[in-house]
Amino acid sequence: MVLPITAFYASLLGICYLYLSILVIGARRRHQVGIGDGGHEDLSRLARAHGNFSEYVPITLIMIACFEANTGQMWAVHSLGTALLFGRVLHAYGLGKHAGVSWQRFTGMILTFLAMLCAAVGNLTLIHFGL
Repeated sequence: MVLPITAFYASLLGICYLYLSILVIGARRRHQVGIGDGGHEDLSRLARAHGNFSEYVPITLIMIACFEANTGQMWAVHSLGTALLFGRVLHAYGLGKHAGVSWQRFTGMILTFLAMLCAAVGNLTLIHFGL
């Protein structure tokens, strides 16, 4: 089974994850902190952005892969992947740059939740109705 669209978005998201990892490592080195955040707000926000990314991306990618495997609707798979990618990038940026609520965090979470919900509903519809 080949899932080229999901592979494309998984690869871009993988690059984003590496970038977030490098940011966390850089902040840890700069503040000389091995574990935790050492009370440094910037490190705390970067670590949370990294952790949040790793919490939402895998399950959503799995659902997108299932959707791609079960349907030939390339536009829908691209829509899900694009929403997830931009949602995670916006959220990570907002969390890394702002201590409180920001439009980037809000929009990023909305896009991520939409990708998750649409992939879940799409998969359940395909399974139930065999469309």
